[in-house]
Amino acid sequence: QVQLAESGGGSVQVGGSVRLSCAAIGYSVRRWCMAWFRQGPGKEREGVAALDWFGDRHYADSVKGRLSISTEDAKNTLYLQMKSLEPEDTDMYFCAADCSDGGTGFLDATNYSKWGQGTQVSVSS
Repeated sequence: QVQLAESGGGSVQVGGSVRLSCAAIGYSVRRWCMAWFRQGPGKEREGVAALDWFGDRHYADSVKGRLSISTEDAKNTLYLQMKSLEPEDTDMYFCAADCSDGGTGFLDATNYSKWGQGTQVSVSS
């Protein structure tokens, strides 16, 4: 059974940085095919960063240059490094794994079957 556990969220000031972690059990991060999504109240879940089947990185235009997705094999963990944070980055962040080829890209939530419970990031001035 696959379990994904996010951590690292919290309150951060505008312009600050935070690193989110997603510890995976039952799923090897070496498979890649993992992503980070975010969602706020009343909003759709938005893909912000993904690793596809080949390990190539994909980023939403709104976060390019500020977010970086990576993995650490030894800890079987997925990371999302976030910098230059803005109030608009305030959201619940979710880790996802086990993507499928839905033809809509690796930042589409419908293409992932495994999800974590999320970690909240709040950016304030």
